[in-house]
Amino acid sequence: MTVLAEPGRFGSELRRWRTRRRVSQLDLAIRADTTQRHLSFLERGRSRPGRAMVVRLAEALGLSLRERNELLFAGGYAPIYAESGLDAPELGPVREALERILDGHLPYPAVVVRPYGELVAANAAFDVLTEGAAPELLEPPVNVLRLALHPDGMARRVENLTEWGRHITGSLRDRARRSPDPRLDEFIAELDAYVPDVEPSADHLGFAVPLRLRAGEGELRLITTLTSFATAVDVTLSELRLEAFLPADEKTAAFLTRRADPGPV
Repeated sequence: MTVLAEPGRFGSELRRWRTRRRVSQLDLAIRADTTQRHLSFLERGRSRPGRAMVVRLAEALGLSLRERNELLFAGGYAPIYAESGLDAPELGPVREALERILDGHLPYPAVVVRPYGELVAANAAFDVLTEGAAPELLEPPVNVLRLALHPDGMARRVENLTEWGRHITGSLRDRARRSPDPRLDEFIAELDAYVPDVEPSADHLGFAVPLRLRAGEGELRLITTLTSFATAVDVTLSELRLEAFLPADEKTAAFLTRRADPGPV
């Protein structure tokens, strides 16, 4: 299906994304199996791309499914990637699979989130992270990144708040550089305000560090893994992330195991 598009819009959008990705016309042309001359004509509005060419260029630029739909629209084509609601029947098997994954990760915490940290689902061990948090931070829709760094959330229990906080905001900045969004910039600024501004010491090894969280019996040390649905063809599903917390030492593993199954009283 073809839709009306503003003249020259596709060319400016293509050039914007190419510049944002720091890819030359020649490199992009090679990746998309076209010529630099044709790519130049597209960016200058002298040629109109076919739908297949728009898709190839979007893939070559590493755009998300949402961004691919937007580039298609700029080129005068209807979006080709569906955006289903999470409660849609067609995503039923996915929801069931996610619930099994979350339960299977017990006794360790795990969550499923939308972009920018909006909580979709969590397993029963999630409460080890939310313990003591202000009730308003736990009202839907919960944002797990705000919960992690807000002074009334997890922050009061995070021993390495500066390192952990910079790890979170640094990841968001990487995303903002690749896919600019004013809403994301505002969110990063909010989170930055919660994180202490401390200069790295001489032995600083980077911000990709375990979370050190105070709990009932001392300090928990947790590392995280992120899983995305790389082969998804639905916008909603492609934007979900599964974040699973794993114990970084035996003490943490033992504590979480006992907490889940305290045994006979």
